[in-house]
Amino acid sequence: MAKDSEARAKTPTTKAPTTKAKDAKAKDSGRKAKGAGVSAPRRPGRYTPPAPKDAKRSHLWIPVAMFTCLTLGIVVIAGNYLALLPGGEASNNFLIIGLVLLVSGFVLSTSLR
Repeated sequence: MAKDSEARAKTPTTKAPTTKAKDAKAKDSGRKAKGAGVSAPRRPGRYTPPAPKDAKRSHLWIPVAMFTCLTLGIVVIAGNYLALLPGGEASNNFLIIGLVLLVSGFVLSTSLR
């Protein structure tokens, strides 16, 4: 036991790497070390023109109908599988109605501006 502690005491301790060593290590790994410098702000690669002032807008009924169809489609399908709709058990007719409502909601979402 005493030999182990003496051996430990004789081994040299390693120093923490200096700033130059950190910078060299960061260059080797492809990333910057902390505080190595501030990069210039990025400029966008392409020009994005502003939106025209006469851009078309959707009629109010389009988003209302879209969200109504999507919501009713989910409610009909969930109600079908939870046996909450008339008939008491799952029916393919209610499933088709729910899917048609969902598809019509997605079709309406393509015309939303």
